[in-house]
Amino acid sequence: MNQPETKISRFSVPEFNTLPQDIKDTFLAFQEKLGFVPNVFFALAHRPAELRAFLAYNEATMGKESGLTAAEKEMLIIAFSNYNGCTYCVMSHGAVLRLESGDKYLAEKIAVNYREANITPRQKAMINFAMQITKEPSTIGAEDFEILRSHGLNDEDIWDIGSITAFFNLSNRMMDLLAVRPDDQFFMMGRD
Repeated sequence: MNQPETKISRFSVPEFNTLPQDIKDTFLAFQEKLGFVPNVFFALAHRPAELRAFLAYNEATMGKESGLTAAEKEMLIIAFSNYNGCTYCVMSHGAVLRLESGDKYLAEKIAVNYREANITPRQKAMINFAMQITKEPSTIGAEDFEILRSHGLNDEDIWDIGSITAFFNLSNRMMDLLAVRPDDQFFMMGRD
Protein backbone atom coordinates (compact mmCIF):
# COMPACT_ATOMS: atom_id res chain seq x y z
CA MET A 1 0.00 0.00 0.00
CA ASN A 2 1.41 3.37 -1.03
CA GLN A 3 0.78 5.43 2.10
CA PRO A 4 1.69 9.15 1.90
CA GLU A 5 5.27 9.80 2.91
CA THR A 6 4.81 13.47 3.83
CA LYS A 7 2.44 15.14 6.26
CA ILE A 8 -0.94 15.41 4.55
CA SER A 9 -3.22 16.54 7.39
CA ARG A 10 -3.23 18.60 10.58
CA PHE A 11 -4.65 15.52 12.29
CA SER A 12 -3.09 12.10 12.70
CA VAL A 13 -3.38 9.79 9.72
CA PRO A 14 -3.78 6.10 10.59
CA GLU A 15 -1.42 3.48 9.28
CA PHE A 16 -2.97 1.27 6.62
CA ASN A 17 -2.59 -1.89 8.69
CA THR A 18 -4.60 -0.35 11.58
CA LEU A 19 -7.66 0.45 9.45
CA PRO A 20 -10.91 -1.55 9.59
CA GLN A 21 -11.04 -4.24 6.91
CA ASP A 22 -13.76 -2.55 4.82
CA ILE A 23 -11.67 0.61 4.57
CA LYS A 24 -8.55 -1.40 3.73
CA ASP A 25 -10.53 -3.05 0.92
CA THR A 26 -11.70 0.35 -0.34
CA PHE A 27 -8.14 1.71 -0.28
CA LEU A 28 -6.83 -1.33 -2.14
CA ALA A 29 -9.51 -0.80 -4.81
CA PHE A 30 -8.40 2.84 -5.21
CA GLN A 31 -4.78 1.72 -5.36
CA GLU A 32 -5.61 -0.74 -8.13
CA LYS A 33 -7.79 1.70 -10.10
CA LEU A 34 -5.73 4.89 -9.78
CA GLY A 35 -2.29 3.62 -8.82
CA PHE A 36 -2.54 5.54 -5.53
CA VAL A 37 -4.95 6.28 -2.68
CA PRO A 38 -5.87 9.97 -2.69
CA ASN A 39 -4.76 11.90 0.39
CA VAL A 40 -8.35 12.88 1.14
CA PHE A 41 -9.17 9.28 2.03
CA PHE A 42 -6.16 8.78 4.26
CA ALA A 43 -6.94 12.08 6.01
CA LEU A 44 -10.62 11.24 6.54
CA ALA A 45 -9.68 7.77 7.80
CA HIS A 46 -8.83 9.54 11.06
CA ARG A 47 -12.54 8.94 11.72
CA PRO A 48 -13.60 5.77 9.89
CA ALA A 49 -17.36 6.28 10.34
CA GLU A 50 -17.13 9.73 8.77
CA LEU A 51 -15.00 8.38 5.91
CA ARG A 52 -17.64 5.73 5.24
CA ALA A 53 -20.38 8.40 5.21
CA PHE A 54 -18.27 10.59 2.91
CA LEU A 55 -17.71 7.74 0.46
CA ALA A 56 -21.39 6.77 0.50
CA TYR A 57 -22.61 10.31 -0.14
CA ASN A 58 -19.97 10.83 -2.81
CA GLU A 59 -21.21 7.71 -4.60
CA ALA A 60 -24.85 8.78 -4.16
CA THR A 61 -24.21 12.18 -5.78
CA MET A 62 -21.46 11.50 -8.29
CA GLY A 63 -21.99 7.86 -9.22
CA LYS A 64 -25.69 7.88 -10.05
CA GLU A 65 -27.37 8.29 -13.40
CA SER A 66 -28.29 11.91 -13.88
CA GLY A 67 -29.24 14.55 -16.41
CA LEU A 68 -25.85 16.09 -15.60
CA THR A 69 -22.79 14.65 -17.27
CA ALA A 70 -19.79 13.59 -15.22
CA ALA A 71 -17.88 16.57 -16.65
CA GLU A 72 -20.68 18.99 -15.68
CA LYS A 73 -20.63 17.70 -12.11
CA GLU A 74 -16.88 18.34 -11.96
CA MET A 75 -17.34 21.86 -13.40
CA LEU A 76 -19.68 22.74 -10.54
CA ILE A 77 -17.23 21.51 -7.92
CA ILE A 78 -14.26 23.32 -9.43
CA ALA A 79 -16.06 26.67 -9.62
CA PHE A 80 -17.27 26.84 -6.04
CA SER A 81 -14.19 25.08 -4.64
CA ASN A 82 -12.07 27.83 -6.13
CA TYR A 83 -14.40 30.45 -4.64
CA ASN A 84 -14.04 28.70 -1.27
CA GLY A 85 -10.24 28.57 -1.64
CA CYS A 86 -10.06 24.78 -1.46
CA THR A 87 -6.85 23.89 -3.30
CA TYR A 88 -7.30 20.16 -2.76
CA CYS A 89 -10.74 20.09 -4.39
CA VAL A 90 -9.76 22.35 -7.29
CA MET A 91 -6.74 20.17 -8.06
CA SER A 92 -8.40 16.78 -7.62
CA HIS A 93 -11.62 17.63 -9.46
CA GLY A 94 -9.63 19.53 -12.09
CA ALA A 95 -7.77 16.30 -12.82
CA VAL A 96 -11.05 14.40 -13.19
CA LEU A 97 -12.51 17.11 -15.46
CA ARG A 98 -9.46 16.92 -17.71
CA LEU A 99 -9.98 13.17 -18.01
CA GLU A 100 -13.76 13.47 -18.55
CA SER A 101 -13.62 16.33 -21.05
CA GLY A 102 -10.34 15.67 -22.83
CA ASP A 103 -9.61 19.40 -22.46
CA LYS A 104 -6.26 20.12 -20.77
CA TYR A 105 -7.17 23.70 -19.88
CA LEU A 106 -10.89 23.72 -19.08
CA ALA A 107 -10.50 23.15 -15.33
CA GLU A 108 -8.23 26.16 -14.90
CA LYS A 109 -10.50 28.34 -17.04
CA ILE A 110 -13.50 27.41 -14.90
CA ALA A 111 -11.59 27.94 -11.67
CA VAL A 112 -10.33 31.38 -12.69
CA ASN A 113 -13.54 32.67 -14.30
CA TYR A 114 -16.19 30.22 -15.44
CA ARG A 115 -18.13 33.06 -17.11
CA GLU A 116 -15.35 33.37 -19.68
CA ALA A 117 -14.74 29.64 -20.12
CA ASN A 118 -15.75 27.93 -23.34
CA ILE A 119 -18.78 26.16 -21.86
CA THR A 120 -22.45 26.15 -22.85
CA PRO A 121 -25.06 28.61 -21.54
CA ARG A 122 -26.67 25.63 -19.75
CA GLN A 123 -23.41 24.87 -17.95
CA LYS A 124 -22.96 28.52 -16.97
CA ALA A 125 -26.52 28.57 -15.58
CA MET A 126 -25.78 25.42 -13.58
CA ILE A 127 -22.62 26.94 -12.14
CA ASN A 128 -24.42 30.22 -11.40
CA PHE A 129 -26.95 28.23 -9.36
CA ALA A 130 -24.20 26.28 -7.55
CA MET A 131 -22.47 29.57 -6.73
CA GLN A 132 -25.73 30.97 -5.40
CA ILE A 133 -26.13 27.92 -3.15
CA THR A 134 -22.54 28.42 -2.00
CA LYS A 135 -22.70 32.16 -1.39
CA GLU A 136 -26.34 33.05 -0.64
CA PRO A 137 -28.54 29.97 -0.31
CA SER A 138 -31.36 31.90 1.36
CA THR A 139 -31.86 33.92 -1.86
CA ILE A 140 -32.90 30.90 -3.95
CA GLY A 141 -36.39 31.34 -5.34
CA ALA A 142 -38.78 30.08 -8.00
CA GLU A 143 -37.18 32.30 -10.65
CA ASP A 144 -33.85 30.46 -10.18
CA PHE A 145 -35.58 27.16 -10.91
CA GLU A 146 -37.20 28.69 -14.00
CA ILE A 147 -33.83 29.81 -15.34
CA LEU A 148 -32.52 26.25 -15.01
CA ARG A 149 -35.67 24.78 -16.56
CA SER A 150 -35.26 27.16 -19.53
CA HIS A 151 -31.93 25.38 -20.15
CA GLY A 152 -33.60 21.95 -20.23
CA LEU A 153 -32.90 20.95 -16.64
CA ASN A 154 -35.68 19.22 -14.71
CA ASP A 155 -36.34 19.14 -10.97
CA GLU A 156 -34.23 16.00 -10.49
CA ASP A 157 -31.30 17.70 -12.26
CA ILE A 158 -31.76 20.76 -10.04
CA TRP A 159 -31.75 18.51 -6.96
CA ASP A 160 -28.51 16.95 -8.25
CA ILE A 161 -26.90 20.39 -8.60
CA GLY A 162 -27.99 21.28 -5.07
CA SER A 163 -26.91 17.99 -3.55
CA ILE A 164 -23.49 18.04 -5.20
CA THR A 165 -22.99 21.66 -4.20
CA ALA A 166 -23.99 21.10 -0.58
CA PHE A 167 -21.87 17.97 -0.21
CA PHE A 168 -18.74 19.36 -1.79
CA ASN A 169 -19.03 22.63 0.11
CA LEU A 170 -18.80 20.41 3.19
CA SER A 171 -15.81 18.69 1.60
CA ASN A 172 -14.17 22.08 0.92
CA ARG A 173 -14.49 23.01 4.56
CA MET A 174 -13.13 19.68 5.78
CA MET A 175 -10.14 19.84 3.43
CA ASP A 176 -9.33 23.32 4.74
CA LEU A 177 -9.82 22.26 8.37
CA LEU A 178 -7.58 19.23 7.89
CA ALA A 179 -5.15 21.10 5.57
CA VAL A 180 -5.10 18.15 3.19
CA ARG A 181 -2.24 18.44 0.72
CA PRO A 182 -3.16 17.80 -2.93
CA ASP A 183 -1.71 14.57 -4.30
CA ASP A 184 1.17 15.13 -6.71
CA GLN A 185 -0.52 12.78 -9.19
CA PHE A 186 -3.45 15.17 -9.67
CA PHE A 187 -1.27 17.91 -11.14
CA MET A 188 -0.42 15.88 -14.25
CA MET A 189 -3.54 13.73 -14.74
CA GLY A 190 -5.15 14.39 -18.12
CA ARG A 191 -2.34 16.64 -19.35
CA ASP A 192 -0.23 14.22 -21.38
